[in-house]
Amino acid sequence: MPSAPALPPPCVLEHRHSGDVEPALRRDAWREVAHWQVEFLPSPDVPLDADMHMLRSSAAIFGSTRSSAYDMRTGFHRAEPLEELVVISLIEAGDLLLNAAPGEPRHMGAGALGLFMPRLAGHYRWSHHARQAFIDLPRREVLAALGREPGNLDLSRCALAPALAGQLGHLALLARRPGQLDAVEYAGLLEGVRSLALLALRNLGREGERADAPDPRGAALQDHLHRGRHAAAVHFMRRQAHHHGLDAAAIAQGAGCSRSRLYEAFAAQGQTVMGTLREIRLQHARGLIEQGPRLHVGALSWRCGFVSQSDFSKLFRARFGLSPTEWHQRAWADAAHGG
Repeated sequence: MPSAPALPPPCVLEHRHSGDVEPALRRDAWREVAHWQVEFLPSPDVPLDADMHMLRSSAAIFGSTRSSAYDMRTGFHRAEPLEELVVISLIEAGDLLLNAAPGEPRHMGAGALGLFMPRLAGHYRWSHHARQAFIDLPRREVLAALGREPGNLDLSRCALAPALAGQLGHLALLARRPGQLDAVEYAGLLEGVRSLALLALRNLGREGERADAPDPRGAALQDHLHRGRHAAAVHFMRRQAHHHGLDAAAIAQGAGCSRSRLYEAFAAQGQTVMGTLREIRLQHARGLIEQGPRLHVGALSWRCGFVSQSDFSKLFRARFGLSPTEWHQRAWADAAHGG
């Protein structure tokens, strides 16, 4: 029986706003908060208006930012003795022009996912009120996962891009709604995004190899890869749980790995693949039961991915202690009494 995975150390959500600093000091203060790796050039025609929600751990930094229009330049050496970081960014709103001046511009709009190396010279122009979700990873980990110097990469075509973008966007949404999670829960989500990002880079670096081929970079990344595969698979299952034919082979394909790697990833978390899928389906069914004033058990079970209404009812009672009908009656009786 595998031991329970160690919990990541808790991380605290921080919120910063440019308006917290008096206007004369705002530009320099915001550079130190959000742009310490680059040269920050806010628009001279628009007052700086920016905010950031940030999570920090010993292994990664996550942020969700929104700002008035600004430019930034990369490729400048900073003297601070800090570890060099690489940025994986999801553009949630607005536009980015990369190398807008000089050189050929590259346009990135909402939904674009990219990896950026602050050590490389570049010019970035962000549109007014652009919003991004990003994770900063140590360059040494990125190099180990990818197996080479990455440069700036468009990750949108990566097989795991939808899962990674979804996880970044989900964590950004939760970060912008403080109070919903505690420090340990935030840390778990951040670690999941980090592991999924490393897995995506590892898969990019090994394109053309067999999915279950031994990794020549050794076991150092295996824990992160397991976590990344687990996060990608759970994300895929949540989106596809209503499909009745969903099986381990389809889940492995959706997570970008072989079935053997998928089983290893879930075993490392003390879980099974199909047990996790069953739990996702049951939790979804319970939520729908609590939302709807009327209940048709057969239609509900089919909608949630269960072929047999009888099997669904037995599994629901075993998991929650009541039949679907009893759960519905109790939920709506509580609602009627303001419970």
